Amino acid sequence: MPFLFRQVDIASLSFFRFLFGLLAFIDVTSTLTYKHWYKNWLDSEAFHYKYYGFSWARIPDDPWLTLFLLSLMLAAFCMAIGYRYRLAATYFAFGFTYTFLMEKAFYLNHGYFLCVLSFLMIFVPAHRNFSLDIFRRPELYRERIPYWPLFLLQFSMGVVYFFGGIAKLNADWLRAQPLKIWLQSKSSHSIIGPLLEPELTAYFMAYGGLLLDLFVTFFLLSKRTRSWAFGFVLFFHLTNVLIFEIGVFPWLSIALTSLFFAPDYPRKIYAGFQRRLPTLNWPLVAQRWEMRLAKNGTQLYGQQALLHAPATQQRISWAIGIFCVINLLLPLRHHLFPGPVAWTEEGHRYSWRMMLRSKRGYGHFIIRNGTTGAEEKIKPREWLNDKQGYKLFTHPDMILQFAHHLRDHYRAQGMQEVEVYAHIKARLNDHPYQVYVDSEVDLAAEEWPFFRSKNWIVPYQSPRERQGEDD
Repeated sequence: MPFLFRQVDIASLSFFRFLFGLLAFIDVTSTLTYKHWYKNWLDSEAFHYKYYGFSWARIPDDPWLTLFLLSLMLAAFCMAIGYRYRLAATYFAFGFTYTFLMEKAFYLNHGYFLCVLSFLMIFVPAHRNFSLDIFRRPELYRERIPYWPLFLLQFSMGVVYFFGGIAKLNADWLRAQPLKIWLQSKSSHSIIGPLLEPELTAYFMAYGGLLLDLFVTFFLLSKRTRSWAFGFVLFFHLTNVLIFEIGVFPWLSIALTSLFFAPDYPRKIYAGFQRRLPTLNWPLVAQRWEMRLAKNGTQLYGQQALLHAPATQQRISWAIGIFCVINLLLPLRHHLFPGPVAWTEEGHRYSWRMMLRSKRGYGHFIIRNGTTGAEEKIKPREWLNDKQGYKLFTHPDMILQFAHHLRDHYRAQGMQEVEVYAHIKARLNDHPYQVYVDSEVDLAAEEWPFFRSKNWIVPYQSPRERQGEDD
C-alpha cells in the first residue's frame, strides 16, 4: 500500500495531538470530580458490574484512586504539550483503559473510542514537531511524515460515522424515535426550547443525522465538497453539545474530522492570523520557536522527512490491515444473534450504535431458598447506586451479573442452595412495556455464553406482532 507512505506535512497530526491530550485531560477530570468525588460511584467497597473477562480490573481504595486519576490527567497534559510523549501516551492508554474497565455501567461509545485512539497515539509520531520533546532530543524533529498515521485516524472516524449511519436504518429512527421523546424533554431549554418542541425538528434531526453519518466521510474525501461537509459536521456536533450532555465526544469528532483537510491546514490558519492580526506579533513567536530549536542543535530543513525501511513498511501495512479488518467486522457481530440488538443488547457495545434508543425498565428479584422454599423479594435500587440501578433493567448481562452477586451474597450468609429469579419489564422507545426476562429461569445457575443467544431473554414483540395477537 504505497499511498500509506507518501510524505505529508506533520502539522495537522501535531495539532491533533494537542487537542486529543486536552480532551483526554477534560474527560479524566470529569471522572475524578463528578463520578468519584461528587457521586461516589467509584466506591471500592461497593458492587460493580464488570466486563466479562476483566473482573480483575478492580477499583483501588482512596487515596490511590484519586492519585491514579491525577496521574492520568498529568499524562494527558504531557501528551498535549509533547513532553516525554511516548511514555505519557503509553501510560495514558493503559491507565485510561483500566478506568474504562472498572465499571461497565459507565459504558459510553466515546469512552471506548478514547481507548482505541489512545493506543493508536502510542505509535503515531505526533511528537516530532511542535513539542517539548524536540528540545530534549533535537534528532526527533521532522516536518514531513508518512501518511499512515493520518490515515489511521481518518479511518477510525470514518468507521464511527458510517456504522453510526447504518445503525440508524431502522423503523423507529425513520419515524424520529427516540428523538421525539428526548426533544420533548428538552423543550423547556431556556435558549432553544421552542425550536425543539415541534415534531418537524425531530424528523429534521433524525434524517439529517442519518444522511450525514452515512455519506459525510465520502464528501470529506473530495476536495470540492470537504468544506461543506465539515460545515455540516460542525452544525451537527455543536447542536448535540447544545441539546445533549454527551461529554467530549462532539469535540473529539470535530478534531478528528478536521484531519480530512490538507495536512498543512494548521500552518495556513497560523499564516492567516499573521496577516490579519499583526498587532499580536505572530512572526516573533515563530522566530523565537526556530531560534530555540537552532540553539538546541536542530537543523531546520523544510523537507526533512521521516522515512521507513522497506521491511518496516511491510510490517506497518500488515498491522494497519489487521486493524482495519477488525474495526470493520466488530460492528457487524450483532447479526450472529437473533432478535433486534436494541432489545437483546447482544453485540450492541463497540458497534457505534450511538443515541439510537430510549430504553427503560423496572422490576425486582426473588431469592428462593432451594432447601426450604422460603422466598425474599429484592429491590435492586437498595443495593445499587442510581447509575447502576438505571442500567440494570435494560441490559441482560447486568441482570445476570447482579443475580450472581445476590447468589454469592446469600451463600456467604449461609444459604446453601440459592435460586435467583428476575421479574423485569422493559420498554423500547415509545412502545409498551414487555416482559424482558423469563421469570421461571433460575439465573443463579445460568452462565453468560458469548457466542450463542440467551434463552432467558424474552423475545421482543414488534408492533405488528402485537397487533396480530390482538386481532
